[in-house]
Amino acid sequence: MDIVTSQMLRRALPLFTALAIGVLTLSIAAILTLGREIFVPFALGILLAFILAPIVIGLQRRRVPRMLAISGAILAATVAIVALGFIIALQITSLVGEIPSYRLTVQEKLQSLSASAQASGNGPFSRAAVALEEMAADIQHLAAPAETTRGNGADGPPAPRPIPVTVENETSLFDTIGAIALPLLQPLATFGVVIIFAIFILLQREDLRNRFIRLAGTDDLQQTTAAIDDAARRLSKLLLFQLGVNAAFGVVTALGLWLLGVPSPALWGILGGILRFIPYVGGFVGAGLPMLLAFAVDPGWSMVIWTAVLYLGAETILSNVVEPVLYGHSTGLSPVAILLAATIWAFLWGPVGLILATPLTICLVVMGRHVPRLAFIDVMFGDRPALSPPQIFYQRMLAGAPDEAIDQAHDFLRQRELATYYDEVALEGLRIAHEDVARFAVEGERLETLQRSTLELVEGLKSVRTSALGGRRGKKAMSAEAAAAVDAAGPDQEVTRIVQRQQDLAPAWRGDRPVVCLSGSNALDGAVTAMLAQVLTRHGLRAEAVSLASLIQNPPSREDAKGVALVCLSFVEPLSTVHLRQAVRRVHRFAPRARILIGIWRQRDPAMLQELKRRVHADALVTTLNGALAAALDMSGQAMHVPAPETHAAPNVTDETKVEAAVEAV
Repeated sequence: MDIVTSQMLRRALPLFTALAIGVLTLSIAAILTLGREIFVPFALGILLAFILAPIVIGLQRRRVPRMLAISGAILAATVAIVALGFIIALQITSLVGEIPSYRLTVQEKLQSLSASAQASGNGPFSRAAVALEEMAADIQHLAAPAETTRGNGADGPPAPRPIPVTVENETSLFDTIGAIALPLLQPLATFGVVIIFAIFILLQREDLRNRFIRLAGTDDLQQTTAAIDDAARRLSKLLLFQLGVNAAFGVVTALGLWLLGVPSPALWGILGGILRFIPYVGGFVGAGLPMLLAFAVDPGWSMVIWTAVLYLGAETILSNVVEPVLYGHSTGLSPVAILLAATIWAFLWGPVGLILATPLTICLVVMGRHVPRLAFIDVMFGDRPALSPPQIFYQRMLAGAPDEAIDQAHDFLRQRELATYYDEVALEGLRIAHEDVARFAVEGERLETLQRSTLELVEGLKSVRTSALGGRRGKKAMSAEAAAAVDAAGPDQEVTRIVQRQQDLAPAWRGDRPVVCLSGSNALDGAVTAMLAQVLTRHGLRAEAVSLASLIQNPPSREDAKGVALVCLSFVEPLSTVHLRQAVRRVHRFAPRARILIGIWRQRDPAMLQELKRRVHADALVTTLNGALAAALDMSGQAMHVPAPETHAAPNVTDETKVEAAVEAV
């Protein structure tokens, strides 16, 4: 193949890929639509198996034989489903017989609304009045045959005589049985297939898990097995909790409707519990028919109002109180993905697909999180951020949106300390930014926006309180973005719990400004230095952030430097070892008695850091804010030992203790 043909194929490759994806998507949609009779029972069987799995496992742990545990769970589910179907049939039969008796109430209300709309004058209300009059006339017209059959006494025309009609029924008993049984065969067959699928999935649970592990990959069998077991357990509990919450919603609304006097309350409770599987709107959609029935039954308006209050109150309490306690109010799906999934599944499978949309999409997202080939499903439909927390931080700083980052940081700081946030999110993001700045990808106005946004973020977090400063851990459910950042950051280090009091400090550290943090000439040095000064100040060491360039232009007097006990030199990336040694000599010239801490925030090899520390004659050399905090607290305390911090960044980011251990090992 020549070079020209190869280049043309390379350019056409994205188009071919898009066409292949489109054809694959249409093919899958066609298969799911045409095979609805097969796939719907199979999907229902999978969901039923996931719901019953915790019950079966719990029975097996109590030494119940496997077959007996599965049989008991399936039998209980079958009885419950059949009982619900029987109740629905009875309620519908009773309701159909009562509907004609509500005609007069509906007609009177429509006429009343029509008169009120006409009194309001011309416009939309007058058109609504015309529509209401037409509805009332239609209802009156439908009731006319029933009135004429009764006759209306001396004041009206006599009722017509009935004409005798002879009916000859030539159908056999088998035809009658067939007319009744045939409509029931399809739902009964579907129900039987669902039960069979659920039984076999529960029986072959381990074999199916092993096959899924094979699909996910066997490179790290232990980790893959643990991840898939955990995902299956979480998914089963989530579906079981959802079933329990929706059942509670149905029971509460049914009891409330019964107390209000709405006919067929059990029917509306069951329907509301089923519809609540539709996210966001299911509970409110289930309130439509009961409210319409209350409108027809009650001559006044109190029943309609109380029915609306019942559904609104039940939905609010379950959504904001019960669900966050049970499963964190998170299904693992983004809101847009839930609505999109509901639309897609409803298009493919109709009303059944609308109800199954959320559970099925949850199953697909769980698969996407553990099968690399299906990772795009998690990216498209999962609620986890598509970017890492440092990448999100950097993107917001570039976009000039520090307010969004501050909101996310406040959410993060309900669970972790400020030093952890700066180290694991902000500093990691600035390291990514430094790479772009170093290769001149970010410069000019964009660089100014990056600097300004980062400083605004630091200023916005100046007064935030965390547990180390007397704040409380938040019990409110976090956003998916903050939760991902907390998981990525890991636990706080012990040093973040320490806040020095004035009397705990050595005498030289009790001045108004015992710590001075000097930033280098790099574009991002000032932002990291401001973070360092803020962290030290929050933990009892009053620090001031100053640029090294301004200090050189306006050198302090000996009297100004008298109360300085520690000078922190802060560099994202120092120019050279000579540059560092020159900065240290200048500091010694200004504050000869001050101790020196050097922060190099770009990750380095431990052995190189130790060698650099020896060459520049610094008291401490750190690469994280937690390491700087530990070193400063250790220097400032009169008789205290600060535990060496752990790190949760990349493996080559270490504190002083780990650096020395690495050098000794060499």
